[in-house]
Amino acid sequence: MATRQLTGRQRRKFRIRHKISGTAERPRLSVYRSGKHIYAQVINDVEGRTLAAASTLSGDLEGALTDSTKSESAKKVGALIAKICIERKIDKVVFDRNGYLYHGRVKALAEAAREAGLHF
Repeated sequence: MATRQLTGRQRRKFRIRHKISGTAERPRLSVYRSGKHIYAQVINDVEGRTLAAASTLSGDLEGALTDSTKSESAKKVGALIAKICIERKIDKVVFDRNGYLYHGRVKALAEAAREAGLHF
């Protein structure tokens, strides 16, 4: 049986996820980025439930993302996920960069979420 080779990001992701986990008091803010879009989810790993989600495909951001760069879009997604979390009385989270470097779009999303009121 052949073993599967992991990419560098997958190895970093597994190493990070081994150390952090989302609870009811501090759910996990997980970030995923593709070539065009960025996604953020707030997850309670104990129950296996997604508490909040936002992305560049969200209906709330539909008209706001035209003519904006990917980093600017990530800032808007970060602000939106923070707004959703605060409405649902979630103010503290654990940040999961999902194996991506804390740079560029991931950093922009995290800083925008912090500015909008999330603590991590």
